Order: sequence, then C-alpha cells, then structure tokens
Amino acid sequence: MVETVFENFPEDGLIKTVDEPNQELSSEQKVRLNRRGNTLFNSGDIETARRIFQTTGYSDGLMRVGESYLGLGRPVDALKMFKLSHDQARSDELIGKAALAIRKMLDKKDNV
Repeated sequence: MVETVFENFPEDGLIKTVDEPNQELSSEQKVRLNRRGNTLFNSGDIETARRIFQTTGYSDGLMRVGESYLGLGRPVDALKMFKLSHDQARSDELIGKAALAIRKMLDKKDNV
C-alpha cells in the first residue's frame, strides 16, 4: 500500500512553485520593493510582504516568511516559501516530517 499511495500525485508534487520573479523589474525597483517588503514584514504584514518578495524573487524574505508560517502552524505554506527561495535543506526537512506523519497514519490505518 505504501508504495502505491503516491502514484496518482502529479510528477512535480502537490505544491505550486512556479511563481517566478518579475523579470521586467530593474535592480533599483527590486531594491525599493524589497525594502518596502522588509518594512511590511517587520510591522507584521506578512502577506503583503510575501507578495512583494515573490514578485522580486527575494529569497531571504521568502525564507523569513516561511519561518513565520511555520510559527503560525502553516507547514505547507512554509514549504512553498522554502521551495521558492531555493532553500533545499529546509524543504527536505519539512518533506521528511510530512512523510513520517503520512507513514504513521498509514501504519495506524493498517493496524485497525
């Protein structure tokens, strides 16, 4: 059963990570937007900051948003931010935890 559980999942996974930074922004525009995103993030407006960081492709900002999502109990959203920021170590850690949780649920179901 465990081997076949993921057969119907899309090849690229379940999390949309195709959000690409806006290529039309100049370096100056990105810097200004990232500063604004940092200000918003520091004031607690995580969602607006996230949208800015995704637009500019600011990986440090995306990682901080991911950490905030973890603290808020939103691991799937955190995983997306880690993937978008190319933070493979944090992505792998969350994927490992998810796999362990799924394995435990499947074991529990098989023992019922």
